[in-house]
Amino acid sequence: MSENQSSAAPTAIRLPRYTKTEQDEILGAGDDPFGVAETGLTWLPKEEHFGIRHGDRLVAHAGLLRLPMAIGDAKTEVVGVGGVAVAPNTRGQGLARLVITAALDHARTMGPQHALLFCRPPLVHLYRRLGWHLLDQEVLVEQPESRLVTMPLRTMVTPLRDNAHWPSGPVRLFSLPM
Repeated sequence: MSENQSSAAPTAIRLPRYTKTEQDEILGAGDDPFGVAETGLTWLPKEEHFGIRHGDRLVAHAGLLRLPMAIGDAKTEVVGVGGVAVAPNTRGQGLARLVITAALDHARTMGPQHALLFCRPPLVHLYRRLGWHLLDQEVLVEQPESRLVTMPLRTMVTPLRDNAHWPSGPVRLFSLPM
Protein backbone atom coordinates (compact mmCIF):
# COMPACT_ATOMS: atom_id res chain seq x y z
CA MET A 1 0.00 0.00 0.00
CA SER A 2 1.39 3.41 -0.86
CA GLU A 3 1.93 6.07 1.80
CA ASN A 4 -0.92 8.10 0.28
CA GLN A 5 -3.38 5.19 0.59
CA SER A 6 -2.47 4.34 4.17
CA SER A 7 -2.65 7.91 5.45
CA ALA A 8 -5.74 9.04 3.55
CA ALA A 9 -8.72 9.79 5.74
CA PRO A 10 -11.79 7.67 5.04
CA THR A 11 -14.43 9.33 2.86
CA ALA A 12 -18.10 8.50 2.50
CA ILE A 13 -19.38 8.16 -1.06
CA ARG A 14 -22.77 7.67 -2.68
CA LEU A 15 -23.13 4.05 -3.76
CA PRO A 16 -24.85 3.12 -7.03
CA ARG A 17 -26.42 0.10 -5.30
CA TYR A 18 -26.32 -1.85 -2.06
CA THR A 19 -26.89 -5.58 -2.16
CA LYS A 20 -27.12 -8.37 0.40
CA THR A 21 -23.60 -9.36 -0.64
CA GLU A 22 -22.33 -5.87 0.23
CA GLN A 23 -24.19 -5.96 3.56
CA ASP A 24 -22.55 -9.31 4.30
CA GLU A 25 -19.18 -7.75 3.41
CA ILE A 26 -19.70 -5.27 6.27
CA LEU A 27 -21.53 -7.32 8.90
CA GLY A 28 -20.90 -10.95 7.99
CA ALA A 29 -23.48 -13.42 6.75
CA GLY A 30 -25.51 -13.86 9.93
CA ASP A 31 -29.28 -14.38 10.07
CA ASP A 32 -29.90 -11.18 12.07
CA PRO A 33 -27.10 -8.70 11.32
CA PHE A 34 -28.97 -5.70 12.79
CA GLY A 35 -30.27 -7.50 15.88
CA VAL A 36 -33.93 -6.73 15.14
CA ALA A 37 -35.34 -10.11 14.03
CA GLU A 38 -37.09 -10.54 17.39
CA THR A 39 -39.35 -7.58 16.53
CA GLY A 40 -40.97 -9.70 13.81
CA LEU A 41 -41.27 -6.60 11.61
CA THR A 42 -41.10 -6.39 7.84
CA TRP A 43 -38.77 -3.60 6.66
CA LEU A 44 -38.54 -1.54 3.48
CA PRO A 45 -35.32 -1.46 1.47
CA LYS A 46 -33.60 1.90 1.24
CA GLU A 47 -33.40 3.76 -2.09
CA GLU A 48 -30.30 5.93 -1.60
CA HIS A 49 -27.06 4.43 -0.28
CA PHE A 50 -23.84 5.84 1.15
CA GLY A 51 -20.76 3.90 2.09
CA ILE A 52 -17.13 3.96 3.08
CA ARG A 53 -14.56 1.72 1.48
CA HIS A 54 -11.25 0.65 2.94
CA GLY A 55 -9.26 -0.59 -0.01
CA ASP A 56 -11.63 -2.80 -2.00
CA ARG A 57 -13.83 -3.61 1.01
CA LEU A 58 -17.03 -1.81 1.98
CA VAL A 59 -16.76 -1.14 5.73
CA ALA A 60 -19.73 1.20 6.44
CA HIS A 61 -23.19 1.94 5.04
CA ALA A 62 -26.23 4.16 5.65
CA GLY A 63 -29.39 4.13 3.55
CA LEU A 64 -32.19 6.64 2.97
CA LEU A 65 -35.83 6.45 1.96
CA ARG A 66 -38.46 9.21 1.77
CA LEU A 67 -41.60 8.18 3.68
CA PRO A 68 -45.13 9.52 4.22
CA MET A 69 -46.26 10.04 7.81
CA ALA A 70 -48.50 12.03 10.10
CA ILE A 71 -47.64 13.94 13.26
CA GLY A 72 -50.90 14.74 14.98
CA ASP A 73 -53.36 15.74 12.25
CA ALA A 74 -50.63 17.03 9.91
CA LYS A 75 -49.56 14.78 7.04
CA THR A 76 -45.93 15.21 6.10
CA GLU A 77 -42.88 13.29 4.93
CA VAL A 78 -39.61 12.33 6.56
CA VAL A 79 -36.38 10.90 5.27
CA GLY A 80 -35.99 7.51 6.89
CA VAL A 81 -32.44 6.49 7.75
CA GLY A 82 -31.70 2.80 8.05
CA GLY A 83 -29.34 -0.02 7.33
CA VAL A 84 -26.60 1.80 9.22
CA ALA A 85 -23.72 -0.62 9.52
CA VAL A 86 -20.03 -0.47 10.39
CA ALA A 87 -17.76 -3.49 10.09
CA PRO A 88 -16.90 -4.79 13.58
CA ASN A 89 -13.13 -4.52 13.04
CA THR A 90 -13.42 -0.81 12.07
CA ARG A 91 -15.72 0.41 14.85
CA GLY A 92 -14.56 3.26 17.07
CA GLN A 93 -12.91 5.12 14.17
CA GLY A 94 -15.75 7.61 13.48
CA LEU A 95 -17.04 5.78 10.41
CA ALA A 96 -20.68 5.86 11.60
CA ARG A 97 -20.44 9.64 11.95
CA LEU A 98 -18.89 9.97 8.46
CA VAL A 99 -21.41 7.79 6.64
CA ILE A 100 -24.44 9.22 8.48
CA THR A 101 -23.22 12.78 7.86
CA ALA A 102 -22.91 12.04 4.12
CA ALA A 103 -26.39 10.49 4.07
CA LEU A 104 -27.91 13.47 5.95
CA ASP A 105 -26.18 15.95 3.62
CA HIS A 106 -28.04 14.26 0.78
CA ALA A 107 -31.26 14.01 2.80
CA ARG A 108 -31.26 17.81 3.07
CA THR A 109 -31.75 17.92 -0.72
CA MET A 110 -34.75 15.56 -0.65
CA GLY A 111 -37.35 18.03 0.70
CA PRO A 112 -38.56 16.80 4.12
CA GLN A 113 -37.79 18.83 7.25
CA HIS A 114 -36.67 15.87 9.40
CA ALA A 115 -34.89 12.54 9.26
CA LEU A 116 -36.14 9.63 11.37
CA LEU A 117 -34.60 6.32 12.39
CA PHE A 118 -35.40 3.33 14.55
CA CYS A 119 -32.69 1.81 16.73
CA ARG A 120 -32.06 -0.70 19.45
CA PRO A 121 -31.72 0.89 22.93
CA PRO A 122 -27.92 0.30 23.17
CA LEU A 123 -27.43 2.53 20.10
CA VAL A 124 -29.37 5.54 21.42
CA HIS A 125 -26.21 7.06 22.96
CA LEU A 126 -24.38 6.85 19.59
CA TYR A 127 -27.13 8.68 17.74
CA ARG A 128 -27.48 11.27 20.51
CA ARG A 129 -23.78 12.07 20.09
CA LEU A 130 -24.51 12.55 16.38
CA GLY A 131 -27.25 15.12 17.11
CA TRP A 132 -30.36 12.92 17.04
CA HIS A 133 -33.21 13.35 19.54
CA LEU A 134 -35.22 10.56 21.15
CA LEU A 135 -39.00 10.63 20.70
CA ASP A 136 -40.59 9.63 23.98
CA GLN A 137 -43.86 8.50 22.46
CA GLU A 138 -45.24 5.56 20.56
CA VAL A 139 -44.85 5.47 16.80
CA LEU A 140 -47.28 3.43 14.72
CA VAL A 141 -45.98 1.69 11.59
CA GLU A 142 -47.67 -0.41 8.96
CA GLN A 143 -47.04 -4.09 8.48
CA PRO A 144 -48.30 -6.64 5.94
CA GLU A 145 -51.99 -7.58 5.90
CA SER A 146 -52.89 -3.94 6.71
CA ARG A 147 -51.75 -4.32 10.30
CA LEU A 148 -50.81 -1.23 12.28
CA VAL A 149 -48.29 -1.91 15.07
CA THR A 150 -46.41 0.09 17.67
CA MET A 151 -42.71 0.30 16.79
CA PRO A 152 -40.87 -1.70 19.49
CA LEU A 153 -37.52 0.00 18.81
CA ARG A 154 -36.52 3.50 19.90
CA THR A 155 -37.47 6.29 17.49
CA MET A 156 -35.06 9.16 16.95
CA VAL A 157 -35.30 12.29 14.80
CA THR A 158 -32.98 15.03 13.63
CA PRO A 159 -33.82 18.26 11.79
CA LEU A 160 -32.71 18.66 8.19
CA ARG A 161 -33.27 22.45 8.23
CA ASP A 162 -32.05 25.06 10.72
CA ASN A 163 -35.58 26.21 11.56
CA ALA A 164 -37.24 22.77 11.65
CA HIS A 165 -39.01 21.83 14.89
CA TRP A 166 -40.64 18.46 15.49
CA PRO A 167 -44.34 19.10 16.18
CA SER A 168 -46.21 17.51 19.06
CA GLY A 169 -48.80 14.83 18.55
CA PRO A 170 -49.13 11.14 17.80
CA VAL A 171 -46.77 9.78 15.15
CA ARG A 172 -47.81 7.38 12.42
CA LEU A 173 -45.75 6.12 9.51
CA PHE A 174 -47.93 5.39 6.45
CA SER A 175 -45.64 2.58 5.32
CA LEU A 176 -43.50 -0.27 6.51
CA PRO A 177 -40.54 0.95 8.58
CA MET A 178 -37.21 1.46 6.85
